[in-house]
Amino acid sequence: MASIKFQNVKKQYGSKDKVIQVIRDLTVNIDDGEFVVVVGPSGCGKSTLLRMVAGLEEISGGTISIDSQVVNDLEPAERDIAMVFQNYALYPHMSIFENMSYGLKIAKLPKDEIRRRVEKVSEILEITPYLQRKPGALSGGQRQRVAMGRAIVREPKVFLFDEPLSNLDAKLRAQTRLEIQKLHRELGITSLFVTHDQVEAMTLAERMIVLNAGMVEQFGTPDEVYHKPASAFVASFMGSPPMNLLTDMPGIMSGEIMGIRPEHLDIGNTGWDVSVEAIEMLGAERLVYCKWGSNQLIVRVHADDISIAVGARLFIKPREDKLHRFDQATGKRIG
Repeated sequence: MASIKFQNVKKQYGSKDKVIQVIRDLTVNIDDGEFVVVVGPSGCGKSTLLRMVAGLEEISGGTISIDSQVVNDLEPAERDIAMVFQNYALYPHMSIFENMSYGLKIAKLPKDEIRRRVEKVSEILEITPYLQRKPGALSGGQRQRVAMGRAIVREPKVFLFDEPLSNLDAKLRAQTRLEIQKLHRELGITSLFVTHDQVEAMTLAERMIVLNAGMVEQFGTPDEVYHKPASAFVASFMGSPPMNLLTDMPGIMSGEIMGIRPEHLDIGNTGWDVSVEAIEMLGAERLVYCKWGSNQLIVRVHADDISIAVGARLFIKPREDKLHRFDQATGKRIG
């Protein structure tokens, strides 16, 4: 296992007046054995950051250290990392055993050691019955487990996951998330997991890096990121539905934005007078889309709590202890 340290890391393309900044002066420390998720919208620099750790992208500035060793100039094979990609990248003509053991054979490990590692990891991943099959005979979820197994048998210092669940359907994604959590508890290997899916980020991360245009908006636990977002961007990106951000209303000072989560708005007999524009049914709950002046509001309610119709007028009251304030110019949290 090993820690990962980013110190003033930069990545840019082009030169002179045509420079594109992809990663901007990023400084973050990931602890030994920690599972950190990098999350953000498309194009924010997530995969580029991961590829720089792997040695697949050169760094334009700063340093990346693994286990206290600066790895800027090391080849990928010298970094003692294992990477799991979005596509499974399995050899179709090889059996599952051969796919998982291939890297170990290249490293010239003894046959007994190779078999021991493959059998141990196969048991953990519950793919032992498939070791003699070809990848084409397996489901997508099983193939992804093989791809993870191929990385695990190498017993690296660091795991890098580049959106490994993107090709799976919703049910398999949920199941595989649980398997990854179980794996990390058992193996405790430092892991960096990239995703654009906030559900994956919230459920997998011990801590998460929220990236926006190559900059770290927040680095914290899922609880900290959700309940105390460091910026209006984090507040609007993390959460489904996102936090309501309100301007031009009583009680808000000039230059401020007020935020409130949909579940922290209550329907009652007093409060903000809003009109219902749409209702989204989500089984046990519903999302009520409202208009209040120039503001759009989303209210989360239990499906059995109240009868609401489109076009109705409601009174909505925020829970005062759940209000957030952000600077309108910088987007940063106030207080």
